[in-house]
Amino acid sequence: MKAVFAPLFGIAVSIVSFAPTITMAQATWQQPPEPIASLLDTPWYPGVSISPNHEWLVRLERPPLTPLVELARPRLRLAGLQMNPATRGPARAYAYRGLEIQNITTGKRQPITLPDSDGIRNLRWSPQGNLLAFTLDHADGIELWVADMVQGSARRLTAPILNNTYGMPCRWISETAGLLCKLVPPNEGIPPVPASVPEGPRIEQNLGRTAPVRTYTNLLETPDDEVLFEYYVTSVLARIGLDGDRTQLTDAQMIVAATPSPDGNWILLTTLQRPFSYQVPARLFPRRTAVLDQAGQEVYRVDELPLADDIPVTFDSVRKGRRIVGWRSDRPASLYWVEALDEGDASKETDRRDAVFQLEAPFETDPTSLWTTNLRYNRILWGHDNLALGVETWYDTRQIRVWQLNPADTNTAPVLLDERDYQDSYRNPGQPVTMPGPYGRQVLMFSPDGSSLYLRGRGASPEGVYPFLDRWNLETQEKERLWQAADPFYESVTVLLDNQGSQIITRRETTQDTPNYWLQDLATGQETQLTEFADPRSWYRDVEPEILRYERVDGIALSATLYLPPGYDPQTDGPLPTLLWAYPQEFKSRDAASQVTAAENAFRRPYAYDPRFLLTQGYAIVMGPTMPIIGEGDVEPNDTYIQQLTQSAEAIVNYLTERGISQNGQIAIGGHSYGAFTTANLLAHTDLFSAGIANSGAYNRSLTPFGFQGEQRMYWDAIEAYIQMSPFTHAAKINEPLLLIHGGDDANTGTYPLQSERLYGAMKGLGGTVRWVELPLEGHGYESREAVGHVLWEMDRWLEQYLKRTTGPTSE
Repeated sequence: MKAVFAPLFGIAVSIVSFAPTITMAQATWQQPPEPIASLLDTPWYPGVSISPNHEWLVRLERPPLTPLVELARPRLRLAGLQMNPATRGPARAYAYRGLEIQNITTGKRQPITLPDSDGIRNLRWSPQGNLLAFTLDHADGIELWVADMVQGSARRLTAPILNNTYGMPCRWISETAGLLCKLVPPNEGIPPVPASVPEGPRIEQNLGRTAPVRTYTNLLETPDDEVLFEYYVTSVLARIGLDGDRTQLTDAQMIVAATPSPDGNWILLTTLQRPFSYQVPARLFPRRTAVLDQAGQEVYRVDELPLADDIPVTFDSVRKGRRIVGWRSDRPASLYWVEALDEGDASKETDRRDAVFQLEAPFETDPTSLWTTNLRYNRILWGHDNLALGVETWYDTRQIRVWQLNPADTNTAPVLLDERDYQDSYRNPGQPVTMPGPYGRQVLMFSPDGSSLYLRGRGASPEGVYPFLDRWNLETQEKERLWQAADPFYESVTVLLDNQGSQIITRRETTQDTPNYWLQDLATGQETQLTEFADPRSWYRDVEPEILRYERVDGIALSATLYLPPGYDPQTDGPLPTLLWAYPQEFKSRDAASQVTAAENAFRRPYAYDPRFLLTQGYAIVMGPTMPIIGEGDVEPNDTYIQQLTQSAEAIVNYLTERGISQNGQIAIGGHSYGAFTTANLLAHTDLFSAGIANSGAYNRSLTPFGFQGEQRMYWDAIEAYIQMSPFTHAAKINEPLLLIHGGDDANTGTYPLQSERLYGAMKGLGGTVRWVELPLEGHGYESREAVGHVLWEMDRWLEQYLKRTTGPTSE
């Protein structure tokens, strides 16, 4: 277990330039200039949750940016988890601050009165949709509450005894039987105290076994960590009635999940087992899955999976044994699970990847095979006894197939309904609409005659992005367009209210209007506005985003979204200092890589450390300039990463300068995570940019030797690609100022803080211009008000110095 260092009043900052080296510790957090500082404190519009029976809309009050003191609370980092030992909950959980019920038919609203707490989490609708379970966080634990929609009130069902360290703490059985919950074991004793003096060295060995693993963080390190992990993850399973009555069903175990069958008569229980590992997170530890009866007695052992520390790194490789075990949502108590037929190794050549099995209660017969996949199993959408949709995918080809299955007659051959490149947004038919089935679980929604399904999709096309609702006849394969968004709106179907396809609830927005919810009758054209949320960033109402379309030298069509300060006209006002915020993506198809998927009519407002805040300071901001890395057929995209990245950057810079929006010498590049990696590479390999901002990136790919991002080859299989793609290799060529920002507790795979520290050290040693800012207690993304404000201050200050004060092209 790693100690958590919690300095609240300062951050580590190092600066190196061509002038004499300056290294300093920043004494205090800095505030960004106005109006950014005030905008950060403006409340965001509420979240919304609609009940399964479509009668209720719950407004969820969002929290302000987190005070840093909350991130400084005690935290254990064990087996890939971060947990708060005082509450038995996650250490960095997003929590709402208030609830308000709205009757969709009448519009009547009723605030829910709750006691002071640290937040509302784990919201779960009852299958019937009249009750909403949720948890309240307190300093000493987590309580279970339930809100009654009809009564317009909420009541507490437990004291702060829920265990939420790993997975959901509670799941509904029914509105009469209550919920299944994981509770802190009674009389468990005080937490174990780690030894102050190690009993011996840490030793691990491998005797010829092939077991590659990714660069996971926050893993177990000592026997004391093992004891602590088991102590905090251990729970007892209990049934909680709606009167608060509690019935313990199991003894203390390391419970991952407990899921009631749709009819409420059985429980699917998954628990962790020893031995643990110091190389992989808890989700890959040994686990046992079994079916219990209502009294908590085991009636069927589904499987016992060993430690999964040897999954091949090839994408689409999976765990051996019975995985993805669950209940069919359309049956009272029918298990299904998936088993790999290729030993979980995606590199093996075979046309049979996975087998799906099913088994009916009382689980006394042999399981039957439902479906054998050619690609890797993705999911099944259950409809009824005679129809389900099976989805399989394959990363190497970006292939997706959708099959019509007959669960009742497995001798009926599956029918192929759709096959395409899943990155081809223009051909995406949408996702099937679901509804509560006979047992309150989500099943496919069929038309009244049972011949058709409904599809709702994003609607990307060469003309723009216009979401839609279709009716899909499975017999004829014909689709009927029932509704589609139109200018000036970006509007999508949230709920289809009836199986005739005549009433919908949509989420409607424009570039100037906040997303709000509307009830629409498609037969009469009547519309009723359900919410009236205000714009949380009204400063941006006059900002008019523009989708840019241009080409790179190899003919690939590219796009980006341009933001200009209100009232600015490049024809009369001249070029602006410009920041590009980028994030590349790998593709296997030139056609898919060329598609425009940004919605021009969408409501866009900056949040947290979004670079669009810098519009207020007179910069042009270009968000998401597409930088596709393409490898068709057997060609690996990353073998030409630098060449394609450079061509994409040249294309957008040329476009901006030719239009007079920007000028050479006043253009910066920035990005987060893989975008930060991109930033450092573009500074090393081009002279297009005068400065760079790189947040939470990875810069030395030898530190992620078993793959990264879209690269699935190991370092030793693609040494040249790893070396050439690493900005660390080319640090001597980074001759533009680079701002490095990193969360001190970044737990994202591959982007640990050492990455920024080492690139800073390299540039410092080579005489580069670089500033390294490490944010204590922050993760891969930055959460606290202090850190967010400071990051924006750093970004504005950096661009002020190296863009606004610079004229003319970047010198070589």
